[in-house]
Amino acid sequence: MVEVQTLISTDRGRQLDFHHATPTASQVWQLLELVPDPELPMVSVVDLGIVRSAELQPANIAQEPQWLVQVTPTYSGCPATDFIASEVHHTLKRAGVPNRVETVLAPAWCSSWMTPKGRAALKEAGIAPPLDNITTLACPQCDSRNVALLNQFSSTACKALYRCNNCLEPFDYFKTI
Repeated sequence: MVEVQTLISTDRGRQLDFHHATPTASQVWQLLELVPDPELPMVSVVDLGIVRSAELQPANIAQEPQWLVQVTPTYSGCPATDFIASEVHHTLKRAGVPNRVETVLAPAWCSSWMTPKGRAALKEAGIAPPLDNITTLACPQCDSRNVALLNQFSSTACKALYRCNNCLEPFDYFKTI
């Protein structure tokens, strides 16, 4: 039986009650969806597409079965990579799920891995989500396409800074990679 412990604050306070000795893939993914991206906390690491896989590894003589979770940062130099891996590990561990987190850099993360839910959360927070065609970029505040690039880099390397020429609000655009 998997013992459910109190989850850390980044787990958004949700409790999962496992009824099996080993949690199901669905239960593990539910836990992973509780881990927010540290730079974009309105988006989970799952919805951002950072969590690449979660697979149950069979038991061997030395250890019990454990979940291998692979994460890929939005870019290889992301300063939050180790923190994200730690949050993923501790979220699962506190829920009683034995796990190992591995950072995988190839193939590199691409913005198409972001879920529709993640894109919607970014827009709701005032960040323009990645686009296949930058000419359709619209202000997340007023939906105007009359926008101007202010800086190729914003608060993080994966975002650019724009300004809407209609409502005059600056906004981040999460770059398409």
